[in-house]
Amino acid sequence: MSAKIVTGDGSRTLYCESVGEHYHSTRDGAFSEALFKHVLPAWEYVIAGRQRVTVLDICFGLGYNTLALLWYLARKNYTGSVRVLSPEHDSKLLSGLTDFPYPEEFKELTPVIRALAEHHCYRSFNLSLDIFPLEARGWLAGQEGPVDVVFHDPFSPVHNHSLWTREYFAQLKRLGRADLLVTTYSTATAIRLGLFENGFHIYENRPQALVRSATLASLTRLPLPEIDMVLKQQRNPGARSLRDDALS
Repeated sequence: MSAKIVTGDGSRTLYCESVGEHYHSTRDGAFSEALFKHVLPAWEYVIAGRQRVTVLDICFGLGYNTLALLWYLARKNYTGSVRVLSPEHDSKLLSGLTDFPYPEEFKELTPVIRALAEHHCYRSFNLSLDIFPLEARGWLAGQEGPVDVVFHDPFSPVHNHSLWTREYFAQLKRLGRADLLVTTYSTATAIRLGLFENGFHIYENRPQALVRSATLASLTRLPLPEIDMVLKQQRNPGARSLRDDALS
C-alpha cells in the first residue's frame, strides 16, 4: 500500500498512483463522505423501511461505504437482513486491507475486514458480503439483481469513463428494483443527465455537515425538491450525457 493520507475529518485514504486520484475526497473526509453521501440517504429513503435489502457497492476500494453502512446499521439496531455485492479488480489492494488504519468507528468490524481481505466474503446470521475481484462493467453484465441501493463511487469519469455513461446507468436500472436508489458524489450535469435519461428522478444531496453536496437518483420520487433536468437542458443545449461511443 502507498502512503496513508489524512483527510479533512481525520480519517485516512490512499492515493492511487496508476489512476492519479485519491480514493476519497481529501477535503470532505473518507469516513464523512461514505456516511453522508451514501449511507445516510440509503438508510432514510430505503433501508429503514425494509427487513431485507441488497446493496451494490461500486467499487469496493478501501471499503469505507460498506463498513460505514455496517457501523451505522449497528448504531440503529437494525435487525433486518443485508446483502452487499461489490466488484473490485485490485486484488492487491484488497489483500492489504488488514493493515490499513481505519477510523475508530470500524474497530468492531475488524473480523469483517480480515475476512474480506483474506477470502473476499463474510457471512453472519443476517449479513452477506461478497467482493468480486473483477472489472465492474463486465461483472455487472452477468448479474441478475434485484438491487435496492447502489453506492456509486468509482474513480472520476476522467479516469473511469465506462462507469459513468448512459449505457452503464441502464445496466444499473436493469438490476434494480422499481424504486432503486443510486447515491454518488458526482454533481456534474453530464452524469445527472445519464441517470435522468434512464428514468431516474434527480436530487441534490445536501448533507448537514461540512461535506459538499452530492447526488441522489431514484426511480421513484423522493420527498425532496427535484432537480428539473428538462429545464437544465433547455438552458444548456450543449449539455450531453456521457456515452459508450466516446470510448471507441
